[in-house]
Amino acid sequence: MPVKQALETARKHNLDLVEVAPTAEPPVCRLLDYGKYKYEQEKKEREAKRSQRVSLLRQVRLRPKIDDHDFEAKARLVKKLLGEGDKVRIVVIFRGREITHPDIGWKLLQRMLETLKEFATAENQPSMLGRQMSMILAPVPVKKQEQRSKES
Repeated sequence: MPVKQALETARKHNLDLVEVAPTAEPPVCRLLDYGKYKYEQEKKEREAKRSQRVSLLRQVRLRPKIDDHDFEAKARLVKKLLGEGDKVRIVVIFRGREITHPDIGWKLLQRMLETLKEFATAENQPSMLGRQMSMILAPVPVKKQEQRSKES
């Protein structure tokens, strides 16, 4: 239909002529209320944003001389953060002469990884940066968690 005729039809029915597929040959247009169309599109975008999960990088700090109970409390916190779908950076902070024993920090990070092996995978190996040793844990997808729990 010619453009002039389509515009006249749109005016008669109090609607707008909206080009839906400009790349098609010939271009596809529709008669509709543009305000309502725009509102529906925004509504779809909001719904898509709501269902989209933004993964944050959270941080948990440890010290080399951490006690067992404190370690378990930190492990529970990390487990909760992983359950929410966030990645977690575990940082061991060395003070003073503790820096001469990086193996203690490495063992601590490995112990954390072993404690949370059902819920997390190591994204990278422990690495030193100044007076801090860190490692990033990523949550295991839910399907893999179910498989691991069935195997146990």
